Amino acid sequence: MIVLGIESSCDETGLALYDTERGLRAHALYSQVTMHEEYGGVVPELASRDHIRRTIPLLEQVMQSSQLGMPAIDAIAYTQGPGLAGALLVGASVACGLGLALDKPVIGVHHLEGHLLSPLLASNPPAFPFIALLVSGGHTQLMRVDGVGAYTLLGETLDDAAGEAFDKSAKLLGLGYPGGPAISRIAETGDPNVYQLPRPMLHAKNLDFSFSGLKTAVLTLVKNHPHPLTIKDKANIARAFVDAMVEVLVAKSLAALQQNNLQRLVVAGGVGANIQLRNMLNAAAKKKRFEVFYPELEFCTDNGAMIAFAGALRLQRSPQAASKDYRFNVKPRWPLDQID
Repeated sequence: MIVLGIESSCDETGLALYDTERGLRAHALYSQVTMHEEYGGVVPELASRDHIRRTIPLLEQVMQSSQLGMPAIDAIAYTQGPGLAGALLVGASVACGLGLALDKPVIGVHHLEGHLLSPLLASNPPAFPFIALLVSGGHTQLMRVDGVGAYTLLGETLDDAAGEAFDKSAKLLGLGYPGGPAISRIAETGDPNVYQLPRPMLHAKNLDFSFSGLKTAVLTLVKNHPHPLTIKDKANIARAFVDAMVEVLVAKSLAALQQNNLQRLVVAGGVGANIQLRNMLNAAAKKKRFEVFYPELEFCTDNGAMIAFAGALRLQRSPQAASKDYRFNVKPRWPLDQID
């Protein structure tokens, strides 16, 4: 079975073809980062318009790269939510329009399920069950995963997500957008002993997160600094921020493993590409004797491959999940533990 995946939930347009017998056949991605950088964040209307411009050329690129014709597609998966309503509507309308034209069934996929399952695309995929740490610009959650569609929410952020805190703190430091890679890079040259920032909810007896206080602590440091920030000052603050963020993420992940008596941790979402987070998790895994799995770096951010793959797994489990009813709706707010 060959599934076409379409991702358009935010500021990346991704398309891919996944073959259940041969694996990923082709994928293409266009990022809108340069366009949104001028505004310091994603502008929903601009994002939606750009998805309209990019989707069909990327589809043509994927089909040409795979050397397959349109009739070879067996089903079309698209991101139904969560995400920006206008952006989601672009992918949904293209998917359903193609389905109607090709007489192929379509299936809506949960964006976070795509991220959660993306490490299974790697050469060394994890086995079920496992704990998943989903860390991205809009979400920070810990899930217990017992199989495709079998997700239990263990904890989530009460305010800012990890990626959101990265972006806001980077803006305070004048590091530009997107904030995660910018802060991570400059933090590598920072002195960890200059500043100490709070570790929100580190010692709480639950698995929830809170990062708005950490962002506010950065704001306070910047406002109260005795002179304009130098590059070294920014590096030191960035290092303190990253150390605090990573310590909380790692501690909560270890607690989730212990509470569920599991030895496998999956890290997914854009923040999963953060080098400091990976280094600390790898060190903890070696010390505590558990396994940690990551998506390939190219699949950490939003992409069509994860949507095609998640759609294929759902169709293998329940072929009737796809339909030829081409009326569509999107779900900008859609809790992962509430999917069918």
